[in-house]
Amino acid sequence: MATFLYKLGRLSFRRRRYVALLWVLLLGGIGYASSAAPAPPADSFSMPGTDSQKAFDLLDERFPAASAEGATARVVIRAPEGEKITDPAAKAEVNQLVAALGKGPQVAGVADPYKANAVSKDGTTAYASVTYKVISTELTDKTRDALTDATDTTRAEGFTVETGGDAVQAEQEMGGSAELIGIAVSAVVLVITFGSLIAAGLPLLTAIIGVGIGVSGIAALGSVLNLSGTTSTLAMMIGLAVGIDYALFIVSRYRAEIAEGREPEEAAGRATGTAGSAVVFAGLTVIVALAGLSVVNIPMLTKMGLAAAATVAIAVLIALTMIPALLGFAGKRALRRKDRKNLKRRADSKDSKDSGLTKPGATHAQNTKPNLGTRWARLVLRRPVTVLLIGVLGLGAVAIPATSLELGLPDEGTSAPDTTQRKAYDLLSESFGAGFNGPLMVTVDTGGTKGAAAAAETVGTSLAKVDGVAAVTPASVNPAGDTAIITVVPTTGPSDHKTEELVKTIRLKASGLEADTKSDVLVTGQTAMTIDFSQTLDDALLPYLGLVVGLAFLLLMLVFRSVLVPLKAALGFLLSVAAALGAVVAVFQWGWLADIVGVDQPGPIMSMMPIFMIGVVFGLAMDYEVFLVTRMREAYVHGARPAEAVVTGFKHGGRVVGAAAVIMISVFSGFIMENDDMIKMMGFGLAIAVFFDAFVVRMAIVPAVLALLGKSAWWLPRWLDKLLPNMDVEGEKLHKTLTPSSSPAAEDEDEDRDNDEDRELEPVRG
Repeated sequence: MATFLYKLGRLSFRRRRYVALLWVLLLGGIGYASSAAPAPPADSFSMPGTDSQKAFDLLDERFPAASAEGATARVVIRAPEGEKITDPAAKAEVNQLVAALGKGPQVAGVADPYKANAVSKDGTTAYASVTYKVISTELTDKTRDALTDATDTTRAEGFTVETGGDAVQAEQEMGGSAELIGIAVSAVVLVITFGSLIAAGLPLLTAIIGVGIGVSGIAALGSVLNLSGTTSTLAMMIGLAVGIDYALFIVSRYRAEIAEGREPEEAAGRATGTAGSAVVFAGLTVIVALAGLSVVNIPMLTKMGLAAAATVAIAVLIALTMIPALLGFAGKRALRRKDRKNLKRRADSKDSKDSGLTKPGATHAQNTKPNLGTRWARLVLRRPVTVLLIGVLGLGAVAIPATSLELGLPDEGTSAPDTTQRKAYDLLSESFGAGFNGPLMVTVDTGGTKGAAAAAETVGTSLAKVDGVAAVTPASVNPAGDTAIITVVPTTGPSDHKTEELVKTIRLKASGLEADTKSDVLVTGQTAMTIDFSQTLDDALLPYLGLVVGLAFLLLMLVFRSVLVPLKAALGFLLSVAAALGAVVAVFQWGWLADIVGVDQPGPIMSMMPIFMIGVVFGLAMDYEVFLVTRMREAYVHGARPAEAVVTGFKHGGRVVGAAAVIMISVFSGFIMENDDMIKMMGFGLAIAVFFDAFVVRMAIVPAVLALLGKSAWWLPRWLDKLLPNMDVEGEKLHKTLTPSSSPAAEDEDEDRDNDEDRELEPVRG
């Protein structure tokens, strides 16, 4: 692989104008296609195979006029202090509100609270249910304004009026400031790391082009593949982060090759052959992790994962082709001005040496001071047990809150206290009971024959006797008489564990009722959908974890030709993701630092968060493992001893991996400022996970473990060594095929310095 990528890098360097033009034309073409394509479909949520989804589909088929998929709003009205909502004057005002709501655009119907028995027992509060013909994301501004105007008019008369439901959810704007913040911080980090505006600009430029192609492609294919607008959120987040990182590693290796005295074309080829090999396998681990989300069998997650995986693949291709091409334009200007002067001075010194004019030792006067990565590696190698214990115990302590993890989906009870949705939720709880905000819908289907009304009456009478049921409403029967709907109101709120137990109890009881009534009895509704969603994710967690970790383990064995190094990488990932989940629980569930992060109301962690973090963080964690340890493996293959290889890996890769981690953290942190709770939690979780994995696991625990394992770290059974194909990620075959003329004298200086470092580390090797 390294040899192929070496040739690809040199070809892209020589044909840089064509390569750069090809990517720009591709961006323009796909951008034009996305602008001309039909609008992407609205977000849809489904869970094939679950009871709640079956019931939902049945209602959509048998009650088409009820707009089962349509948005809903519940307008809660409370009479002024000392008055009743049933007073003639108040009743007239409520009737005017109902009439105004019914005249709104896209409205399918409004339930009169006095006819629907939607008045509280104390007579102070009532609510009107508004059903729309379209889902919430298709509601127009005119429709939302009509709802607001109607409620404002009644509120002006002295009534308390609050509105809940998905029809009043403010539309979330995906993207925007988050990406700009991430790019700005990344630019600063790149400039500090490279000390060159040209070198810093290359990763940013290629990452933006890659994300642009990926997101535009999603938009262009949206109507064809049924990809909603939010599908691109994850692709944008991951694509921007890995796009910058992959380019960063190749540019960094190119600068190192140039600093060693190689010509730009040769340096670009070597950088693509070595660092590019690491990029390929790092990208593959991310792609496997993202594409693996399809095993969860939730279409929304599958589409997001596959779209993000495609964007990562584009980032890899751009790093392998466009970066060498742009380096062809930059040449030696990718180096700092100081480094270019030193390079010229060394060249002049070599010429002088060839002429017999150089003073002895003049060529070895530069760069004798070890860098920060070298000093840190030496420190870890001297105290590996101490570093290992501090890292493991520290992450273990942070992971403790994860033991109290409560999963759920956000509802209006977790909204900010000053929002109308939260106020409507609280009013309903006070006046009608906590379970009124999470009613269950029970469908009774007689299979195409009439008799649903009688069957529903039997089911309703039986369910009313179940513990935890506050009320059961009379059945609504469709015109064909073969399907009925019963609303069951629990005594507890939608996020209460007792409500989940009630759903399970009703479903167990349904089997007996089906035999008695000769009908199918299914439970659905928002609360039941949430419970089924959590259960689906729980059932998929272990298979998904096994698939992702298993495939990535095989990939890492190909990269490192080792059994223990991939095992260490997987265990380190589990430690970092557990700590990240602990931090998420502490902030979003317990409310620690909630004001700083912008959490309006602490509550349960979203059900998809654990499996989502496992997928994304595993791929990103393996990025740093591959980039850092590949350089160690490369040194070991070329003759360095284990401890020396660790120092070499940090000497050449520590600074760059640290910069890459800071960039990725900044990109993810930018999404914390989004209004959407899911995006905010994702951004925080991924940012803190990358911090733990890069700076604690990869930078501290990994070198400590390698120091303790010694040569055993690189052990691979002979039979397995023969079985696995040699991908030559470390470039061993590449080094053998290159002519001696491509290896400058500068390598001798590095070898002398490495030997000096090796003597200092001799006591550690034992």
